[in-house]
Amino acid sequence: MEDYVIQEQYGKILIIAMPVFLLLIVIEKIYGYYKGVDHAPLMDSVSSISSGMTNAVKDALGLSITILTYQWMVTKLALFTMEASVLTFVIAFIAIDFYGYWNHRWAHQINFLWNKHAIHHSSEEFNLSCALRQSVSTFVNLFTFLLLPAAVLGVPAIVIAITLPIQFFVQFWYHTRYINKMGFLEKIIVTPSHHRVHHAINPEYMDKNHSQVFIVWDKWFGTFQEELPEVPAVFGITRPAETWNPIKINFQHLWVLIRDAWHAENWKDKFTIWFKPTGWRPEGFDEKYPIHKIDNVFNFEKFGTENSNKLIYWSLTQMLVTLLFISYLFDNLAKIGLPNIFIYGAFVFVTIYSYTELMDKNKYSFLWEAIRFIFGIAIINYCGDWFGLNTLIPFGTYIVMTYLTISLAVSIYFVTFEFRTQNQPILNS
Repeated sequence: MEDYVIQEQYGKILIIAMPVFLLLIVIEKIYGYYKGVDHAPLMDSVSSISSGMTNAVKDALGLSITILTYQWMVTKLALFTMEASVLTFVIAFIAIDFYGYWNHRWAHQINFLWNKHAIHHSSEEFNLSCALRQSVSTFVNLFTFLLLPAAVLGVPAIVIAITLPIQFFVQFWYHTRYINKMGFLEKIIVTPSHHRVHHAINPEYMDKNHSQVFIVWDKWFGTFQEELPEVPAVFGITRPAETWNPIKINFQHLWVLIRDAWHAENWKDKFTIWFKPTGWRPEGFDEKYPIHKIDNVFNFEKFGTENSNKLIYWSLTQMLVTLLFISYLFDNLAKIGLPNIFIYGAFVFVTIYSYTELMDKNKYSFLWEAIRFIFGIAIINYCGDWFGLNTLIPFGTYIVMTYLTISLAVSIYFVTFEFRTQNQPILNS
């Protein structure tokens, strides 16, 4: 019951946070136009925000398991009893930042952990929206033990629960190319310059600057790298995602590991591949089972840079409508209740999968849209309306049905006509 209350409160926090993040992303986009250097292409931003939506829904629905809970550690190991205060929040913030550094660093260094983090680095741009590219593939929390210092000091679990999302949201602002080095602050906190290094695939910058708020962790543990004026950062991952679909990106690396483990003839390789350094493959696999990899960071073609105006603005529309669906879910978690919140969550995932497949110009994307249409109509028949929407908006269910019908028709149009037309107007955005 307590976990359900936390989920509901987290949903309320996200209702406030989502429009703030969206506003800042819009401001960055406008600023890019003003400066004449746009680092936030619309298709990239739609994909990034869509990834953030999948992660937010997963977290709000509590779709993860914690092997070792913080509450258990406090109960068993605390040397002191502390009440919530300014001091406990400061201790919690520092402890979470320490936890975040090592969790982040291991995600870069261990093969099976990279799968949960690759989505965050998958954008070939660097902007505020790519901060929202967060994992939906993490279903088990393994590293709560890193919060041991806070538990030993007796920091209450509620303080950790409140501080975790705050510490996460604070990491949003430094995902931008429009802020240069920040003087003395470069020595204390993570800045945009530090984080540009972290997201870069240049050999000079790989696997550096894992800190989340305080850069001191990298300096103490030997993973710090300053941004060099003679080495402009190039962003992405060395095995490019080559899709806008965030759900696919979340499991790409895992699929590579499964295939390589299956093909490995040596039983030792089948087991150790999961724990080897990120990107490791058995000897000869790069030739036997090649994977597209970027060898020259200054000479590769970015994914999906040419799209028609219609596709770009339809994708943007789909993203905004999905945000409305999610906002209704987060604001009504208690009213919708169990198990309906999970049915709603599944609908959101199918929605995002469907329209990002259309963004990829997949000729079968209309089938996913048809599945979503059938799913939506089935939900309405099951619930009698759209999860109680008619009590808030008269004819709300009919609005949802009309939207689903239009969306299916537009998807069929793109696949049938737009994608088969070679001479279409192009917008590099």
